[in-house]
Order: sequence, then C-alpha cells, then structure tokens
Amino acid sequence: MPLSRRAFATGLSAASLAAQTTPTTTAFAHGVASGDPLVNRVIIWTRVSPSNLQDQVTVEWSVAEDAAFRRVLQRGVTSTNIGFDFTVKVDVTRLDPNTTYYYRFAALGAQSPIGRTKTLPIGAVDRVRFAVTSCSNFPYGFFNAYRMIANRADLDCVLHLGDYIYEYGEGEYGTGAPIGRAPLPNKEIVTLDDYRQRYAQYRSDADLQEAHRQHPWIVVWDDHESANDSWTDGAQNHQPATEGDWSTRRAVATQAWFEWLPVRENPFLNSQIYRTFRFGDLMDLSMLDTRLAGRSEQVGPTSPLLADPNRSLLGSDQEAWLFQELLSSQNRSTRWRVVGQQVMMGQLLNPADGNIFNPDQWDGYPLARNRFLNHLATNQISNVVVLTGDIHSSWGNEITANPFLPSGFTPRCVEFVTPAVTSPGIDDRAQATGFQLQIGATHPHVKYVELFRRGYMLIDIDKDRAQAEFYHVATITERKAEEEFARALQAANGVSRLTPASQSRPRNNPAPFAT
Repeated sequence: MPLSRRAFATGLSAASLAAQTTPTTTAFAHGVASGDPLVNRVIIWTRVSPSNLQDQVTVEWSVAEDAAFRRVLQRGVTSTNIGFDFTVKVDVTRLDPNTTYYYRFAALGAQSPIGRTKTLPIGAVDRVRFAVTSCSNFPYGFFNAYRMIANRADLDCVLHLGDYIYEYGEGEYGTGAPIGRAPLPNKEIVTLDDYRQRYAQYRSDADLQEAHRQHPWIVVWDDHESANDSWTDGAQNHQPATEGDWSTRRAVATQAWFEWLPVRENPFLNSQIYRTFRFGDLMDLSMLDTRLAGRSEQVGPTSPLLADPNRSLLGSDQEAWLFQELLSSQNRSTRWRVVGQQVMMGQLLNPADGNIFNPDQWDGYPLARNRFLNHLATNQISNVVVLTGDIHSSWGNEITANPFLPSGFTPRCVEFVTPAVTSPGIDDRAQATGFQLQIGATHPHVKYVELFRRGYMLIDIDKDRAQAEFYHVATITERKAEEEFARALQAANGVSRLTPASQSRPRNNPAPFAT
C-alpha cells in the first residue's frame, strides 16, 4: 500500500526494536521483495505472520548502502493489519540513481531476511541487462528458473509478464500432490481469502523468494491472476451462475495482486497497471495491460467480428497512452523503446486450416495490431522491441501487418517471447519438434521457436543492439539449479530484423548479493 494508506513516520530510530530482534524468518515466512524502481525511489515489500489475526502490527524498516548494514541511510516505521492481509509496502524515496541498496524489516520480535534492490539509471547509459519471465504454475513443477535468475548478480531488474499465480484447483491444470505442490486452497479460487491464500502459497516457495530478494521486479498481470482468458467484463473460466458477479471477482483478484506484489499504487487510477520506466537515454520500458484495461471479448478464429474496428485489445485510453509514450521516447532520442506485455503479437496460423491459431492473442485483434504498426510507420518510430509471455514457449519474431506476402515483408519491430517457469507448452517432445518444423517452414517472420522447454529470457541492450538470450532449465520435476543456454537473437540499431548472436558477457564487479 502507498504510504498515505499506512501510519508512517520518518526519522524514527529502528534500533530500539532491531536490538531486541532475532534473525528468524518465522514472522516473515513469505520473504521480502522490491519493485517499481525509479531513479530516486523503490518499493520495498514484506508480509508478517502474527499469531493473532486481529492485531495491528507495527513494522520497522531500514535501508543501507551495504549488505552488512554498517551504513544505514534511512529508517522508518509503518503498520499493517488483516485489512491488508498483513502485507507491508513502503515507497522509499531520496535515493541515488543507478545504485544498489539493501533493506530489511523488523516486527513481532523478529527480523526479516535482507533484500537487495537497485534504482534506475539517469543520463547517458551504456548498457541495460534484465531477466524476463512468466507463467509460473505451482503444481506443474519446481521454480528452478527463478533460482537461476536469483543467481545472476548483474541484473538491473526482473520483468514478470503475468500468470504469477494460477486460479485452478488440483488436477485442473497441473497435479501437484505427487511432488508436494498441490494448490491451496484445493479448489478454484474465487473469493478474496482464496486469492490471498494462493499468493501466500506461491510466496512460500524458496526459489521465488530468492529471486525477489536479490532483484527489484517490474510486474504486470495476465489472465490467471483473475481467471483464464479474462477480458474487461468477463473470463472464459468464470461462470456467474455459480461463481458470482465478475466485477466482484475481478476486484478481489486485483486487490490481492496489489497486496502481494511490490507495485506502486495510485488510488486515483483505479487499478491501472500500464506505466513507463526510463533507463536513461538508452531505453524506455512501457508495461501494458492486455487483459482488464480495455480488452473486448474474444471471438472465434473465423468470426466476422475480427474485422470490427471498434474491438480493442488495450482499450482506447491505454492505446492512446502507449502511442504517445512511444512518440515521446522517439522525440527524446532515446535509443530503444521496449514494450512489456502479455500475449503474442506475431501471427500464428493453424496449419490444418490456415485460420488464426489463438484468438486470445493479438491475432484475435488484428486491427489493433495494425493501428500499433501504422503508428510506428507514420511517425518513423524505430528500435521497438516487444517482450511477451503467456504462450509457455520461446519465440523470436519479426513483426509486420502481413508476413505471408509472396514478395516478402518489412518488419516494423521485433518480438521476443519468454518460455514459462513451469507451465506447459507442448509436453510431448516429438510433437513439439514436429510443430516447430512446421512453423519454421510456413511462418517466415518466426526466426526462432522452441515449444517444449521451460526457462526464462535474458535481455541485454546497448547502443548497438537489443539482444535476447533464451535459457532453459534442466528439469522442473525436482528442485535443481541447472540451466542451458539455448539461443541468442539480436536486432541491430535501426534494423527491425533478427539475426543469430553469441551469448553476452556478464557485467564486471556487480554489487554483492544480499546474504
């Protein structure tokens, strides 16, 4: 919650409580996290677990320059209670740009783990490096991708593009009991208490906790944070007759999301999550909401409504905002414009009949995609990179209005799609390989596709190129910190084409991990 929603006082010494605390995680069973970094501020987050759920809990926080907390810069006190599910969110200000900080909390006679975060750079920036991930289904397997992200010391941040949780019960989309990961509560979640319990279970995972503890995150929701294939006024996996009014379910789902994730809230914007982060003169990152902000209901793959100009994926307000953000970024001479969003923009046709494969993606909103591409062309906006989750597989696409023209096409931007943390693409390896070959032979804009492996993307951007590296974990059936570099693709400055690339080098001398 923003500080205006909490009792808060700066300048209060945390020493009085910290001196009495012991380094235990019992009161902080869900770890710590940070997010929404800016050049001079960042959100820090935790949750406390009191024995009496009616208690108001006082929580002290501190921020230091060093992991050992010898040089504490800021201290403060806030409070939480059952109305916030005992989550704590502090927007720490008066920070320096491009600087790593360490933070911790104290409450209930205990001290939290130490977290590590970083502010955004300002001015001339030579390089940005971050991980991209999505689709973490708890019962489907272990979150090894999160552990590998946590182990990378040189990241500026982590982008999560949605499906942070899944709403299903056991056996509906993943069976977790054999590996001790059956969902809680063991049913489809509908109420506020249901969503809170599901987030609490996910945040109990040690690998997810460590990825949050070591890096600031920038997140958006997709559909499963509410219900499968959601749109503004409903969802495929919502039945009003048995599950109540959609607006109520949507409201409690978004409330729990804001409580449990380190996101900066604006009470005047009515749960708006689209926003921009500037990385100096090198990159502007615009994060979108392709689910709840203004999406029209999905239609079938041959519906005449596909050609309806009034249908939208973003909604008119968000679409206008995005177009202005891209134009302003170009006018500021920022080198790269990156768009973080949920569903695949590149075209994907069903080989059996030639119709669109999935109308939940941008294919189901072709005029919205055309408006986006026309805006880039009309205003000569270059160096646009789209980052996508949702589809549980790895892709590198060149984006144009019609990539199937016999004479070829001129792409307006490129798209990198991250594999899932655990959610399945095509679970049969042979079938996945066969479909990959089909796509490669029939989809000229697809420069890389892998449909079987789980993992994450590493994005490395400098003045000369924007590069995506695909890393796949060895397994999700057991907890194992092993990964394989699969492929790297890059788009050169001024050219919206993808070419093969070599693995990038880690930064020298990154800030120490939080221990």
